[in-house]
Amino acid sequence: MKKYAGLVLIALLTSCAGPKKPEVTESVTYAADWKSLSKHNASPEWFRDAKLGIYFHWGVYSVPAYGSEWYPRNMHFENHHIYRHHLETYGHPSEFGYHNFVPMFTAEHFDAEEWADLFQKAGARFAGPVAEHHDGFSMWNSEVTPWNVADMGPKRDITGELAQALKKRDMKLITTFHHSKQLQRFDSTETGSRSEGYELSHYPFFKGMPPASDDEQLKYLYGNIPEEQWLEELWFGKLKEVIDQYQPDIIWFDYVLDQIPEAYRQKFSAYFLNEAEKWDKEVVIVRKQEDLPINYTVDDLEKSRKNQIGEEPWMTDETISKGSWCYTENLEIKGSADLLHVLIDIVSKNGVLLLNVSPKADGTIPHNQKKVLLDMGAWLDTYGESIYDTRPWYTFGEGPTKEPEGHFKHHQEFLKIKYSWKDVRYTTKGDLIYATLLGWPGAGEEITLTAFAEDSLSDPMEIASVALMGCSDHIEWEVTEKGLSLVTPGEATDEMAVVFKIEIR
Repeated sequence: MKKYAGLVLIALLTSCAGPKKPEVTESVTYAADWKSLSKHNASPEWFRDAKLGIYFHWGVYSVPAYGSEWYPRNMHFENHHIYRHHLETYGHPSEFGYHNFVPMFTAEHFDAEEWADLFQKAGARFAGPVAEHHDGFSMWNSEVTPWNVADMGPKRDITGELAQALKKRDMKLITTFHHSKQLQRFDSTETGSRSEGYELSHYPFFKGMPPASDDEQLKYLYGNIPEEQWLEELWFGKLKEVIDQYQPDIIWFDYVLDQIPEAYRQKFSAYFLNEAEKWDKEVVIVRKQEDLPINYTVDDLEKSRKNQIGEEPWMTDETISKGSWCYTENLEIKGSADLLHVLIDIVSKNGVLLLNVSPKADGTIPHNQKKVLLDMGAWLDTYGESIYDTRPWYTFGEGPTKEPEGHFKHHQEFLKIKYSWKDVRYTTKGDLIYATLLGWPGAGEEITLTAFAEDSLSDPMEIASVALMGCSDHIEWEVTEKGLSLVTPGEATDEMAVVFKIEIR
């Protein structure tokens, strides 16, 4: 019998009880406190080497294919265009709620082997699902909630099938959690039509709407549950379930994690890290906005990136589109070169890219998205040694294009960035330095890499050879007081980006 069937009794028992600090059982190495957790190595070598991962926003919100993955929230606000669309297309949200979309999420064309092949061909070294978005629908076989893909909708264990397919290909598994926002926290007025005041809860508590329903099953989708019960049975319970069933290599958190009591954040961290010790795995926890201490986690910058080399490895989660993270009709997709340049820029600054794709509700990945992934993968097949297993040089690069300050709050500005061949990014490995030009300058072009100027280097450097990767032509080069001067050959090796491989003595 499903666990959630007995949670009504738990709700009655916990609703009158005061908050208490949760306990971690069977602690192995890590206690549930910040000092103990700080012993964890946040960025193991495999993570630093991986450089590229792929995940996907795919779930019940993919069914309406309108607006964005925030459809389940915005369909309740009368002043929102999604509300008007829902009213015209499906009827009033009090009569056709978000839960009514669940049987329409069929995923009949989902093929875990095909997806894993695509992600591998794209050059990703890890991949996985948005395990649960803010909407409360779990993309794995859950005993904690009835609202999961094994019991409803596709009636398949999406996460389990993909995890097995990735394992066959020696790829790591990432599962991302956005469910800290699912709890109805009731921070402001409980009536009205404006969205202000509900920033910490995904679903608004409007009387007469499904999120305010007394139906015991609906409460598990809409988060209308006493907080102490929700924290233990749903927030932590879902994380524990995914850890136990799939042994993920990376767990990534979206925002509002700071609203989870410290004791529960510590409990999760200790549980995951102790289980990883039993598996003999080096695992990674990724967080945003200082919601967990940085000394044992990796920092994530949504839709933005650093404009200098990070002291510690970091991550950017970026989407393949210019709009919604989930599939919508007429979704505009970024160019292959633009996304490749984002990857190269991130890697040069000690970062890792987590790239999102947007499948359709039926389980197909649109052709235009596949093309971008395969274009990037083809480039990485030839020039990947300048990306994988590399480390930053003393400078990330040179050129006229600069990234803005402020990270996510300026994410619209990042969309406008266009690099050119004048923008150079550096990585290094052993006695090799890779200088990647973000474009092709043309044949016979004289280029000076100023990072090699003597007064820029902290130590003298002797260059043994210079080659253009993918090209057998001899490259003319010399070191001058201005830097490393070289001349491009007669034909482009690639139009998106070219890599000069520089060997030093």
